[in-house]
Amino acid sequence: MAKVNVGLDAELVVEVMVLAGIGSPQDAVEAVMRDYIARGHRTETRTGFKDRNLREIDAKPQEPQG
Repeated sequence: MAKVNVGLDAELVVEVMVLAGIGSPQDAVEAVMRDYIARGHRTETRTGFKDRNLREIDAKPQEPQG
């Protein structure tokens, strides 16, 4: 897997480490990133069918009004 180096505010990283209970700055930030991505996938799963139905309704041609 490719690696990326990102500069972050030390206070921010320490806060993440304390909240997550993780001793390594890299592991703490990685855990937050993985959680954020997983939460996004769960949200997509819950709302995906609704969004898909709305897109199908919007895609259908509408009859002229008036």
